[in-house]
Formats: sequence, structure tokens, C-alpha cells
Amino acid sequence: MTLPLFLQHLANALSLGSLYALIAIGYTMVYGILRLINFAHGDVFMLGAYLAFYGAAIFLLPWWATLLLALLVTAAFGVGLERVAYRPLRDSPRISVMISAIGASFLIENVGIVLFGGRPKGVTVPEVMNVKIELGGVSVMSVSVVIPLITFAVLAALVFVVQKTRTGMAMRAVSTDLDAARLQAIDVNRIISFTFGAGSLLAALGGIMWSYKYPQLNPLMGTMPGLKCFIAAVIGGIGSISGAVLGGFLLGAIELLTIAFLPTLTGYRDAFAFVLLIVVLLVKPSGLLGGTQVEKV
Repeated sequence: MTLPLFLQHLANALSLGSLYALIAIGYTMVYGILRLINFAHGDVFMLGAYLAFYGAAIFLLPWWATLLLALLVTAAFGVGLERVAYRPLRDSPRISVMISAIGASFLIENVGIVLFGGRPKGVTVPEVMNVKIELGGVSVMSVSVVIPLITFAVLAALVFVVQKTRTGMAMRAVSTDLDAARLQAIDVNRIISFTFGAGSLLAALGGIMWSYKYPQLNPLMGTMPGLKCFIAAVIGGIGSISGAVLGGFLLGAIELLTIAFLPTLTGYRDAFAFVLLIVVLLVKPSGLLGGTQVEKV
């Protein structure tokens, strides 16, 4: 394999890994606060992409306006989902909340099929995201450059919020001990709603960027990316924002570079993520950057 070809595959892996990282951050934020795997996260990803699509197709809004509108509506949807499907079960056994999350996932998927139709829809990619960039024999579309920049900007913003703001301090308190946080007069419901809203916004942003990179929509489009991003969060250390980013980049690199060097394994591309998950759980169950956690009974 020549150096330009290797760099081409590396650039593609960086772009895909950035998408995985962006979506995985939402998983790890919710888990870090509630110890809950939000299985509907991939479906929120799908919802954000469809909202941006219809904002442009029906209301004829410019792409940046549809993106902002889709992010805000999806964030509000995430807050509502937490209030309806998860908050009433907060003091119930965790298996009950997990079942509710799985039910919410199937509900969103099937409502999506009814509302949007099962036939795939093509996405018109904004011109600014569809510019071909060539450098040193490597050719990528501008969206593949934008996605990593967005991911690093989101990571920096979240680290600042968590470490330097009162809301972040409250998030860390709720994550450490929810009952003790209540005793300290922290509005736990507000913090959890903020977390779900932010996580849903990131899922929508990932879905919209995904639709610009792979311009086709269908109501089940969030299923496999959602699973892979959950795997990325576990690999990096679920509950760790930087770990989610590391896991996303690692998963994207392994997935694309493996089929680049071993093209006969292309048909097993999705299986690499699950093999990597099993290996990490066997070697380091807490993930690469995850700390040891004590499960409360």
C-alpha cells in the first residue's frame, strides 16, 4: 500500500471516528449521570437527520437554519423523553428503566416508519459541505474535515462546562451520589433534563452530519450507528467524555483500516466493533479511560 493511499484511508477513518465520537458523547453523558444506557439514542440521531431534511424540503430554509432548528427541537424531544419514559421509573429497579429505554427505541422507530415512510430518501448536501479538498494525494469532501473540527469543539465545550461551571459541578455531584445531591439543594430534575437535552442535541448533530456524509435517510438508520457508538463509549470508558471520543476514533480507525488492509473482510465490517467490544471487556472491563466503579445494590 502506497503512502498516499494509506493517508487517504487514515483521513476517512478520522472522519468516521469523529462521527462515532460525537454520538458516543451523548451516551456517556447520560450514563455518567443516571447509570442508564439510553437505547433510544440512535433513534434520536435518526430524528435529528429527518428534521433537518424536512426543514429544507418543506419550509425551504437554508441549511444552517434547518440545522439549528433540528438541534433545538431534538434537544426538547430528549428532555420530554426523559420526563415521560425515564423520570417516573427513577426510583425503580434499573432493569425497569432499561426496558423502558428499549420500548422507547422501538416506539420511535415505528412512529418514524409511519410518519416518514419506509422508503429511503436522498439528502441534498449543502454546497459548503460538498467541496472536494485535495492535499498531498489525499482527496476528501469538506464535510469530512468539518466533522472532526465539530467533535473537538464539542469536547472542549463539554470539558469546560463540566469542570468550570456551576451546572457542571452539579452534574458531577449528581453523578457521584444522586441522593446526596438532593440533600445539598441541587435541582436534580433540572440537571438530568439538561443532560438529556445536551445528549439529544449531540445525537441530532451526529445524525445531520451523518446524512451529509452518507446522503440517504431511512427510519432505521440510527440502529447500527447507535450500537457502534454505544460500543465506542464502552471501549473508551462509559461515563468518561474524553473516553467516548477516544473510543469513537479507535473504533473508526480499526473498522476502516482493517478493511483497507484486508479487503476480503469487507462483509464483516460491522462485526469488528463487536469483536473489539468483547476483547476490551475481557481485558479492561472499565474501558480504556474508565475508572473502577462500585455498583450500588
